Amino acid sequence: MVTQKALAITLFLLSPVVLADNLSVEEKRIPKAEGKLTQVTNQFDSLIKDFKQKYALADSSKRSTIAQNHAQKLWQRARTSLQSENSNYDDRSLYWARLKLSKAAKLLSKTDETILWEIERASRGQSDINFSSEATRKILITGFDPFFLDRNIGQSNPSGLAALLLDGKIIQVNDEIIQIESAIFPVRFIDFDHGEVERFLKPYLKNNAIDMLITISMGRDTFDLERFPALRRSAQAPGNLNVFTGASKNKPLIPMLGKTKLDGPEFVEFSLPVKAMMQIQEPFKVNDRHTVTTTEKTFDPKTLAELKGKTSVAGSGGGYLSNEISYRSINLGNKLKTKVKIGHLHTPRIQGFEPKVEKQIVEQIKKIIVVGAKSLN
Repeated sequence: MVTQKALAITLFLLSPVVLADNLSVEEKRIPKAEGKLTQVTNQFDSLIKDFKQKYALADSSKRSTIAQNHAQKLWQRARTSLQSENSNYDDRSLYWARLKLSKAAKLLSKTDETILWEIERASRGQSDINFSSEATRKILITGFDPFFLDRNIGQSNPSGLAALLLDGKIIQVNDEIIQIESAIFPVRFIDFDHGEVERFLKPYLKNNAIDMLITISMGRDTFDLERFPALRRSAQAPGNLNVFTGASKNKPLIPMLGKTKLDGPEFVEFSLPVKAMMQIQEPFKVNDRHTVTTTEKTFDPKTLAELKGKTSVAGSGGGYLSNEISYRSINLGNKLKTKVKIGHLHTPRIQGFEPKVEKQIVEQIKKIIVVGAKSLN
């Protein structure tokens, strides 16, 4: 005899269309992505199916473990697939599979914020940082999800690809054993305001558990090392939830950290070994970018002292979340008096999905990291 619960689960697993009011803007894009990017969106469907079956039948006490395990497996499978000889250099499958996981969790039970956070963090590699005791140089990098998906549902992000391709890599250069670990962050203002950057990075910066932190995002035509990140948001662009902050160049806003405004100076300065990292100038140029905008003007200060008393509008990395992850990480490091070298790297931008170009970008990022790591005292 088929129970009502079993029947409901079967119908859910078979139905291609499910209506729910609590789905996010990102989750609601899934059908469009499935229609246009079938091979991209279905790569990890066997894992999603297994999650649905086990999660639906589990007691509430076991659902957290099931969600975390499947999210962890998703990250590991995506990384393994991309690091294989048959790599397609495509970061997008992980993004869409993560959304399928969170969507399924919402539709199979009453929304549990704790479980949704566990899915987010584990599927972004944030629970998978594991440095070897033999590593002499420990490097942590972060990338971002694809973004502006309403402009192009097929958009990729080379920074997210770099995180997946370089995660766990151990590179020996003479007597140095350089290990890279990585994670990916969402393009969502609410996560930043929630304090996710600070929560994730604090253990590594507080205890000097790593040697260098490089936050990475997609930017302009070349590589840019962003020297002076700014406190305020000013980009009139939405995140992946289509939320506008109300910030603009005429109205730069201080972001939140929990229930209070983010506390810090108007500008900070990176501590990356920039001279060493700029040795790698092919195939793309690498710049030490100083350009900032204050409420008075846009200019290229040579020192942080020139920015004292100024009100920030945009940092060297702009006024969007790329600038913000850089600012938050440096600001946190300064407060913790960390010895970790910290800074942001903008990659050349791509149009949609360009695997050959993205492969070149990641290979150059690897070289930049290695030469920078070798130069550390």
